[in-house]
Amino acid sequence: MSDAIVQVEHLRKEFNGTVAVADVSFTVRRGEIVGLLGANGAGKTTTIQVLLGLTTLTSGAVRVFGQDLERHRVEILQRCNFSSAYTALPSNLRVRENLRVFAALYQVRDYRPKMDALLQLFEIAHLKDKITGHLSSGESTRVNLCKALLSDPELLLLDEPTASLDPDIADKVRKILRRIQRERGITMIYTSHNMRDVEEVCDRVLFLHKGKVIAAGAPQEVIARFNQRSLEEVFIRVARSGDLVEAQ
Repeated sequence: MSDAIVQVEHLRKEFNGTVAVADVSFTVRRGEIVGLLGANGAGKTTTIQVLLGLTTLTSGAVRVFGQDLERHRVEILQRCNFSSAYTALPSNLRVRENLRVFAALYQVRDYRPKMDALLQLFEIAHLKDKITGHLSSGESTRVNLCKALLSDPELLLLDEPTASLDPDIADKVRKILRRIQRERGITMIYTSHNMRDVEEVCDRVLFLHKGKVIAAGAPQEVIARFNQRSLEEVFIRVARSGDLVEAQ
């Protein structure tokens, strides 16, 4: 498919005989925001690690931008970026110094205007000269998002991007991500345990359970298909049993 940015086919990953991902297949098309959902241990993190080239697959195939990830890892990752509420930036650098380092790593030209615009967008411009290790968890999360967007990625992987944010800032971040996606056409893969995030941000969701995709579709379609009142109810049903039965 010419508009496919990510193609995962029968991904399997084992660690010393333990199956983390059993058999996962999905496609993410250009400009989509796709939520990767599931309880702890469902296989989300391992799938993201494979997409980031941090771990090799046991079997299956992953193509990004039409190229095999294992053979073209560096070229692919130059066009991607990643943000996680649980990944710390070097704590002894000032915010602007951290962003300068990542701008250099991604060869971002004339990065200062982009950096200033992103800091302003996420309402943390006043923290530019602050030591990163002195930031609150919510402030660090927003700096991570600035870092991830600084390189204008074509594919953005987001791991719990609102996990440390208060409800007001979380709402603003959801709206910012949606606006950036529309304006820049960025493709996003989004993991979160906050189902409000997912319902508001994602075009489609994939539910993982025991390393397999057991439900997929637009959030409202999945809710209706399984006769639940919210995506959170679907999530709880998946987490507790994994035996979703479509409504008749």
